[in-house]
Amino acid sequence: MFKLGETIISPPILLAPMAGVSDLPFRLITRSFGCKFAFTEMISARALSYKGKRTLKMILSPPEDKPLGIQLLGTDSIFIQQALEILNNEHKPEVIDFNAACPVKKATNRGEGAALLKDPKKLQKLLAIMVKESKLPVTVKIRAGWDENSINAVEVARLAEDAGVKTLFIHGRTKAQGYRGKVDYNIIRQVKEAVKIPVVGSGDVFSPELVKKMFNETGCDAVAIARGAIGNPWIFQQTARLLKGDVTVPPPSFNELLKIMQRHFELSCAFHGDRIGVIIFHKFFYWYTKRVLGIKPFRDLAFRAKTKEQMLNIISSLQKSPVSEQVL
Repeated sequence: MFKLGETIISPPILLAPMAGVSDLPFRLITRSFGCKFAFTEMISARALSYKGKRTLKMILSPPEDKPLGIQLLGTDSIFIQQALEILNNEHKPEVIDFNAACPVKKATNRGEGAALLKDPKKLQKLLAIMVKESKLPVTVKIRAGWDENSINAVEVARLAEDAGVKTLFIHGRTKAQGYRGKVDYNIIRQVKEAVKIPVVGSGDVFSPELVKKMFNETGCDAVAIARGAIGNPWIFQQTARLLKGDVTVPPPSFNELLKIMQRHFELSCAFHGDRIGVIIFHKFFYWYTKRVLGIKPFRDLAFRAKTKEQMLNIISSLQKSPVSEQVL
């Protein structure tokens, strides 16, 4: 049994926070395929403390989008405390996660995200402040280390546990790797063996088989699926079946895929407005159709689409087209 905050998650798989991806429409699509727990996109503590309109919209969550976690990014304790006050009193997710894993230069150049792995004591201090000020359970996400010469995930995990965090998420790569190279299952296993709190593994879980491998290789308590769910939200349904020992359900047929795309697109327009919804869906159109042969002419049209009607017509025209599906 895996418990995140006060929420029991079974099977122990969840949707990780992804900037620019895990907005409300995407979360609702994954939940329709059995995702039991999801995180919002990564939220800047500074932006949340200012109550920016865009940031507040990012954490909007209707009842069907529960249980939910919110991940904060920051390095200034004042902004973090102000953000916590808003979450404590106005939004109240199930857990608040702190990001010490983001490898993007825009974040690390400000000392945020994975940059905190270079200063474990500062990270511990920030986590202790969060635990003290939050009315909600606090978790943290880390990486293996800054680079191959500074693999310090075990040290960081122990400090985080001492600070009072309830669960630790670890991506099995260094900041220097970004999303390249191989995930280090060994470092995730070492972290799991070093702490008493639950450990959630992540990195390269692109299929149910790789989710199972993460469990087998690391002994982790749960697995967070990130990029593996993009254009592939049914991975939650498939993985649940595999972990139960059942035969994995096949991916959707081509016509079923088109219905999923249309539903996702309509949710995107309803949430973001038609103009922004179309722009955002350009990338999702690519992800959903990357395994479809002969899709390029339709993809080119989709990328040029500017209105809701144009995008719906493109998706509809695929139903009558000679393109064929190939699952890679």
